Amino acid sequence: MLAQRSNPAPRVMGRLRLASQGLLGGGFSTVPDAVRWMTCMQAQDLGSALWAVGQRVPGTAASDVRAALDSGTVVRSWPMRGTLHLLAPEDLRWILGITGEKLMKAVAGRHRELGITAEDISHCRDIAFKTSEELKAAGASGASREQLFQAFEDAGQITKAQRGIHLLGSLCQRAWLVQGPMAGTNGKVGVQQLFVPFDQWIPDSRQLDREEGIAELLFRYVRSHGPATIKDFSWWSQIPLTEARKALTEVQDRLVDVQLGGTSYWLLPETAAMLDDGVPGSRALLALPGFDEFLLGYQDRSLVLAPGFAELVVPGKNGVFKRIIVSGGEVVGTWARTGAGKAIGVVPEPFAGELGPSAERSFQAQGREYLKFMAG
Repeated sequence: MLAQRSNPAPRVMGRLRLASQGLLGGGFSTVPDAVRWMTCMQAQDLGSALWAVGQRVPGTAASDVRAALDSGTVVRSWPMRGTLHLLAPEDLRWILGITGEKLMKAVAGRHRELGITAEDISHCRDIAFKTSEELKAAGASGASREQLFQAFEDAGQITKAQRGIHLLGSLCQRAWLVQGPMAGTNGKVGVQQLFVPFDQWIPDSRQLDREEGIAELLFRYVRSHGPATIKDFSWWSQIPLTEARKALTEVQDRLVDVQLGGTSYWLLPETAAMLDDGVPGSRALLALPGFDEFLLGYQDRSLVLAPGFAELVVPGKNGVFKRIIVSGGEVVGTWARTGAGKAIGVVPEPFAGELGPSAERSFQAQGREYLKFMAG
């Protein structure tokens, strides 16, 4: 373990997180670079995921992220917590090797309710492979969810009452299928992805055993999310805390321990070095999407979001994160889109009062960047 630091202000910790996540300064040069650095980026809402990448890769457009999905240089799947993420293709198989068993146990009860057995999943795998081959021979680049559901139904596998989506999810979590290119040609946000056989879409995968993989996942999480606690990592990855702590002993000699309130927060040495020279971003204002890793990627979000405002970001604690305004490393409000077509715009929703004149100008500049990005 490298030198320990003590008790920076929470706002400073928030700015260090912005720096780790590529949200201060130059960011990343390509979409795959950003996604690979972040390791896994929440992507259950595709439009939010596109902008999350756009905020980290200056000068890009939503079409650039969709193009990365179309080419397979970025993939979108269910690697952890039962929800969709963006990640580098070579990382998906080994991460599923670590998280898959727990994911399957988590849905076992629901599968019993839906009458899904291991034999049903294997049967649907065979159906999916056969359907994919037939569609490929006809010139298609993959199978839509509807096409797979129809093939399942034709073979006697019921897809109603969420049974179909659980079957598809099971095939993806076992690395038999993966979401591939975007369906359709209109390029609209929200268009579904086609499903393709995993080995056809991702021919080259890294191979890591469980202990090595957990240590790598922890290091990369801290690299991209630090300062963060071991409990943050355990929640984010769903790796049991005992295994997470063991992995920490393998990587902590490459990390710095920053103490705040008696808790260890881990980060890279080069990120910690900013504490010596003054952490940048004190006047930075960002309009981040809902579900952005800056807020969602931690068990304890109180460093950057005052607990009293948490329900304004996740109303009713329903799991749906609103878009957030981040100023100087702290979440100070939410924001929303207004209008449609040529009248489309953005509006800030500060937690307290109104944004000051300078902050309002910065927010409107961010809003213009967002609208330009999504239209591109």
